[in-house]
Amino acid sequence: MRAGALSIFSPPYRWLESVTDHSTLPGRLRTSPGVALLWSLEEGDWGRAFDLVRSRPGGVALVVVLPRAEDVAQDREVLRVVEVCRPHSILPYHPEPSTDDLRSLLCRPPEDLAIEVTDYLAWRGIVVDGDTRRLIRRTIELAGEIKSVSALSRSLYLSRRALGRRFLARGLPVPSHWLHFGRILRAALRLQGTDDTLFTVACDLGYPDGFALSNQMYRLTGIRPTTARECLGWEWVMESWLRREAEAGSLLPVFTPPRDAEREPDAPRSPLSRPANREGQSLAM
Repeated sequence: MRAGALSIFSPPYRWLESVTDHSTLPGRLRTSPGVALLWSLEEGDWGRAFDLVRSRPGGVALVVVLPRAEDVAQDREVLRVVEVCRPHSILPYHPEPSTDDLRSLLCRPPEDLAIEVTDYLAWRGIVVDGDTRRLIRRTIELAGEIKSVSALSRSLYLSRRALGRRFLARGLPVPSHWLHFGRILRAALRLQGTDDTLFTVACDLGYPDGFALSNQMYRLTGIRPTTARECLGWEWVMESWLRREAEAGSLLPVFTPPRDAEREPDAPRSPLSRPANREGQSLAM
């Protein structure tokens, strides 16, 4: 099926559904896990779709199809627009993107998962200082090898107490949750990109069996491995985890106070509950 300017690509990922009514798009993008948005810059007026794409709900992967090469060469602003919208993948011009290719893109692990995780946090309005960002990246990098916070703290050359205080003082989930989440994220990508059994994936990541991995995944994200395998992409898995942490009161970074006059001035509020952009405001869910 030929893609429109904006198209929805959702499970079971067999076709692209062109968006004709932009007013209903945000609600439709929230209807199922693993939904992706395809933005074809060759079709229609891409400037009209820019705000919709940039303010899409968290967890929605964006795949951008560039215009013809000569059009990109004439309008360099296109590349800047694409960068601001933080796409999952960028494809060269094609009038009819293959659904098989799109599925492969969504389940392909990022080249640097740790950097993608911290970039996603910034895109969702969760801004942290440089040192903490480096600690988060290193934790995600080590999550596939290290199984305990004690081992993690030794690798980071910090005491367990100092590491925990840094995260808590910045309104972030405790280090053990980041460590477990790094393993869960790897498990989800492995389930999507291979035919490996849950037991195999679990054992490779240090769990005693598939049951233990399933319980851990559900406890942290509310997702079962069967859903993680069927619904492609990693952003929606991370968004599910951030939501759970925010609902538990474990994700409360310091932000500009909300403008809601009825809210107490000092009342904490999760960034996941209000709109944002790349400048540090959180996106509408």
